[in-house]
Amino acid sequence: MITFITAAELITSSERISNPAIIVEDERIVAMGPRHSVETPANARTIDFVDAVLAPGFIDLHIHGSAGYDVMEGKREGLEKMCAFLAKHGVTSFLATTVTAEIGVLVEAVERLAEQIGNWKHDSSMAVPFGIHLEGPCLSMARRGVHPEAHIVNPSMELFDRLHKAANGYLRLITIAPELPGALEVIREATKRGVKVSIGHTNGFEQDAVNATEAGATHATHTFNAMRPLDHRKPGVLGKILESEALSAEIIADGVHVDPIVVELFLRCKGKERAVLVTDAISATGMPDGKYKLGSFEVTVKGPRCEWEGHLAGSVLTLDRAVRNIMQFSGWELGDSVRLASANPAEVLGETARGTLHVGGRADIVALSRSGEVITTLVGGRQSI
Repeated sequence: MITFITAAELITSSERISNPAIIVEDERIVAMGPRHSVETPANARTIDFVDAVLAPGFIDLHIHGSAGYDVMEGKREGLEKMCAFLAKHGVTSFLATTVTAEIGVLVEAVERLAEQIGNWKHDSSMAVPFGIHLEGPCLSMARRGVHPEAHIVNPSMELFDRLHKAANGYLRLITIAPELPGALEVIREATKRGVKVSIGHTNGFEQDAVNATEAGATHATHTFNAMRPLDHRKPGVLGKILESEALSAEIIADGVHVDPIVVELFLRCKGKERAVLVTDAISATGMPDGKYKLGSFEVTVKGPRCEWEGHLAGSVLTLDRAVRNIMQFSGWELGDSVRLASANPAEVLGETARGTLHVGGRADIVALSRSGEVITTLVGGRQSI
């Protein structure tokens, strides 16, 4: 099917086009530009979003679940509900993110996720799980957050091999504390195999971040959270993350995990090219207050807070809300805020078909109001809402 799409404005990530038109065929963009320069194909389905702004679909690199489903459960029906929910919030693709568990349980969860990703129906209008983010178990005991203490382990090549094999080619990102024994060897090997490495859940110092970057790490996990706090004489890993041009960094912009003032400082440090929005959302996202699963343990959710024994345990943030929060917290305009949820996460993974709108790329598109509210989402050109 050929689809001809028009709107008031188009954000490609690198430019803005007024009165644009996009032609989509077989999930790909085959033509785009100002309306007057794009000829309407014969027999095309036409969609006119009138006053909307078209932007690249959002990519969430760090999400544990939503719509009542936790990705560790491995149930296809639950994953599909999650993917339908995410599409309503502008997300067109994401990395299913694990949480620390007993190694055998974790391996089985990764195997199930890999099987589901490999068998995913790409002719649907739901968000696409296109890879796995392994958060844990190689984390700092001092900065583990809610990751179960009993299952935190030091990194090793044996463990990495086992998890890499279980992921069957879908392991895209790992979070690791770089100060742990064996961490640098695993970072180097993961990088060789094309797996991106993120610094996180770390009690390390500046040199640990330097060592990790030299070994191949390129990203930082939920900056400020589960990290040694910034000190003006000993800046630590966090100081290096904020300063380094070699590291992109994610942030949970819900106003709970990081104060809005600090979010704005983060944006000034990382800029429009290296700041990345994530949700760290759990199964409770989109659900009423109550008790929900995060991996093997139960989290209490009330309003915007998810807690386990008094500690923050993920969020109920959606990525469209995060984009709007950036506009509110920092005064950034829509196009720059959207970039943090689309082009930048794609850049973290070295993705070329996602995250921007260009001829030859995937037709993953979100139609937004000028204030950032989602009007509809198209996944591979298929309209979800």
